[in-house]
This record gives sequence, structure tokens and C-alpha cells, in this order.
Amino acid sequence: MAVNTPSDEGKIPFKIASLDKPCFTYYKVFGDLKSGQTPLVCLHGGPGGGHISLLPLTELWTRFQIPVILYDQIGCGDSTHLPHTAGDKSFWQVSLFLSELNNLLDHLHLRDGPGFHLMGRSFGGMVVADFATTRPRGLRRLIIASGSPSGELIAQAFDELKDEMPSEHQQAIAEAGRTNNFNTDDYKAAFNYLVKNNVCRSSGPLPKVLQDALKNLDTDTTVKNSVLGISPFFIDGSLREWTCIPRLNRITVPTLLQTGEFDTNGRDCAQKPFFDLIPRVRWVKFAGAGHSSHLESDELREKTIKLFGNFLTPPTFSETRQL
Repeated sequence: MAVNTPSDEGKIPFKIASLDKPCFTYYKVFGDLKSGQTPLVCLHGGPGGGHISLLPLTELWTRFQIPVILYDQIGCGDSTHLPHTAGDKSFWQVSLFLSELNNLLDHLHLRDGPGFHLMGRSFGGMVVADFATTRPRGLRRLIIASGSPSGELIAQAFDELKDEMPSEHQQAIAEAGRTNNFNTDDYKAAFNYLVKNNVCRSSGPLPKVLQDALKNLDTDTTVKNSVLGISPFFIDGSLREWTCIPRLNRITVPTLLQTGEFDTNGRDCAQKPFFDLIPRVRWVKFAGAGHSSHLESDELREKTIKLFGNFLTPPTFSETRQL
């Protein structure tokens, strides 16, 4: 997989009212923000995985002339880390990530002219969905890739996944929850089964960009454990109480939902509120894909790039609701 070279990168000061510490958001731009084309701002998952797993999407610049902006959300990657806030659920709210996104858009002057598109994958999909309900000035189109409209529905989706796993993995997950010990070989085997069967269905080793994202999660667990929890099978972080379902009808821009057949968040329970309540929506589910279609094979990466590129550069938007 070829990796494009950024045309610009830097650190954006990010003032957090509850902290005295100066913070910043690290970002990269691929393409020309002065080209007149509407740029795509991409939000990664994890939470806390960093922008690196989204690097294949920079191909949208070389093939569709869509400038792509990637950034590390606060607390991970090359942005400011805040380990002293670990476990502080009142601090690690989705609202913090909304403020950071607003700050980035203002710093890069993206609200005027051609405006901006948004794409969020996994946790990033939750952030961009919530953000779009505020009807931000300049937003043109929205892609929610393997996101979810509430923490409760994420938990439901993982419960359904667990019930479909081999019995030995179900038992290992239950035992880890009972003892609060997620470091046993049995639990790790169950988690690895989830990764290979649902997170990234790659036929070979996990792509290096995904390995690096998972390493980010292991190196600093502050964001993941505070927002999600120590295990996706037992969500007890701040995300558990979050929802944007009551506000989804306020999303007025054309919206694309993209999921995979075996996706952790691609189950109907986690997507139907988006599909039922967003007025102008299209849902595309890739057969055979997991949670990371852009990383799983050359064919699925090609499908993902084409789907996103064509959605962001069509002459018109069909309001046909389709699966």
C-alpha cells in the first residue's frame, strides 16, 4: 500500500477550559486546500487509535482531487496526551472531541468557500454524527463509517457478536468480566478471534497501519479506558451514557453509511437509527467485510475509495434510501 506524502502538517493549539496545561492537536493535510475542492476531514476510531489507520484514504486526493485532512484526536498519537485524567469520565465526554473538531475547522478556515466534508470511522463516526446534528456552518456531506448512534447500541451489538462466538471464547469473556482480569491467555484468544473475524478480516497479517493503531491503544490507555472501557464486551466508560439518537433528524446534509457484513458496528441494531432518522441517507454494506474495509484487501480498499470518492463528487445526490 503506497502512502502519500502530506503537503502540510502541524500542531493546532487547543484550549481546554478545565485544564491549565497547554494542549494541541496534531494534523496532516494531503492535497491543496486552496484548490477550490471541498476537503474531507477524517476522524479515526479507537477511541485513541490515531490517524495512522486512515492513511489509505489519502488516495482520495490523488484519484478524486479531494484534499484529505487527518488528525490525532486529543489524548493519542502526536497530539497532547493527558494520562493524569485517566478514568475521569466527566472529562472524557464526546463533547470534548466536538470542541476539538470545531477548533480544527476554525484554525484551518474550513467553514467558508467550498466548506468541508466529514468522515468518521468507528468512534470517529459517533463524533461526526453528533457534530452534524448541530448543523455546523460549512458542512457539505457526511460519511459515517461503522459508527453507532449510542453507547447502548454498541453494547448491544457486542452482546450479539459474543453470542455468535465459539463457546470457549464466550466462556473466557464471561470469566474475564467476572474476575475483571482481561490479561489471561483465554481472554486474549477470544479478543484475537474478534479482531480477525470482525475488526479486520485480512487474509494475512494485520496491516501495519492497523498494528500501529492498536499499539497506540496499548501504549496509552487513557482515552480508550475512560471513554469505552477496558473491554468492548463490557462498556463502562463515558460512552455508555452517550446518545445522539434524539437529534439525528437534525442532520440535513446528504449522508452515507458504510459498514461491513461482519462489522462490529455494522449490525442492524447499531445502524437503523441512522437509516431511519437521518432525512437524506444511503446505506452501503460490503459483503464479506469487517469493521475496517479500507484495510482488509485490495478489492475492499478499492470499493471503499470509489464509494467515498463518488459520494463526495457527484453532480447530484439521489435521496433513494437503499441498503
